Amino acid sequence: VQVVESGGGLVQAGNSLRLSCVVSGGSFSSYGLGWFRQRPNQEREFVATISGSGRRTYYADSVKGRFTISRENANNTAYLHMDKLIPDDTAVYYCGVDEEYPTANVAAVRYDTWGQGTQVTVSS
Repeated sequence: VQVVESGGGLVQAGNSLRLSCVVSGGSFSSYGLGWFRQRPNQEREFVATISGSGRRTYYADSVKGRFTISRENANNTAYLHMDKLIPDDTAVYYCGVDEEYPTANVAAVRYDTWGQGTQVTVSS
């Protein structure tokens, strides 16, 4: 399984971005997926997760109501749509794949494979 994130960039506060996560190999619809982020000198932080079917989603309190996670199983792609961005959202965003269970999970240790990350920078 390989994971590639894209869509990051520099935006002003209040604007939007959509991150993409393309997964190749294996059976995409059987994977739980999660978005996490990491700021310099900090641990990786949970952002959002989605089950294999797409029916279950969970969000960190800090992004609830602003971010939306989704997936297109036909295209082996997951998305993180980020609205009303604030400077505190600045981080490298990573997509994780749980190859063992098709569940939504908030724990980073549950994810087997990660992408290289995409940088999101929000200016004030």
